[in-house]
Amino acid sequence: MRFDPRSIKQFLINVLIPNHHIPKTRWTADGLWDLSFIRVLLLTIGLVLLGIGSSLTVQSGLGNAPWTVLAQGMSIQTGLTLGVSFFIVSLLVLLLWIPLSLKPGYGTIANTVFFAFGLQIGIEYIPEPSNLYLAYFLLIAGVWISGAGGALYITCGLGTGPRDGIMLGFLGKSKLPITVVRALIEIVVLVLGYFLGGLVGIGTIIIALLIGRAFSFWFNFYGKFPPR
Repeated sequence: MRFDPRSIKQFLINVLIPNHHIPKTRWTADGLWDLSFIRVLLLTIGLVLLGIGSSLTVQSGLGNAPWTVLAQGMSIQTGLTLGVSFFIVSLLVLLLWIPLSLKPGYGTIANTVFFAFGLQIGIEYIPEPSNLYLAYFLLIAGVWISGAGGALYITCGLGTGPRDGIMLGFLGKSKLPITVVRALIEIVVLVLGYFLGGLVGIGTIIIALLIGRAFSFWFNFYGKFPPR
């Protein structure tokens, strides 16, 4: 097998240039309930990775993700626990699916279970950083792992969680790039959470600005495995 530097260079360019649409892959379902062992397995792995990635950002101590800030603000205003507040936020977001013509699927239900599992595992077993450099490393790693997991479960085509569904809904309505749509949503949520009393740190800003790029990168990567 000949070594072709030009082919390798083109492959790296194709992977590194972000994708601005949701690709169809070998594991993409034909319907929201088109289940298979491999598809369900990949979706589960993606959701667990998404949870672990989120736990890394929490453990960094530099600031929570915008949606967590919003849930925290609601918790402060209502006196409810953070978990209950997060659940209520998810229900409210699901209501926004109606005007966006979105339909829930297996992935929507699985999101609430396996994301929480990955998040809890990460918080329990990943220690807090001992210095600022490790904190930033955890934060950035968390963003990119979240992008890897989130993009993987979305490309399964079995439906998204409430928050990612909103991203896809606005993506279809606005025709803007994924990076822009995701960043705008995260920033709006962040501002709402802040005015409700949620805690915001430098890490929160970094997550809001980079999460769209992470999703875009991984969508591009998974797009290298098109349907046969």
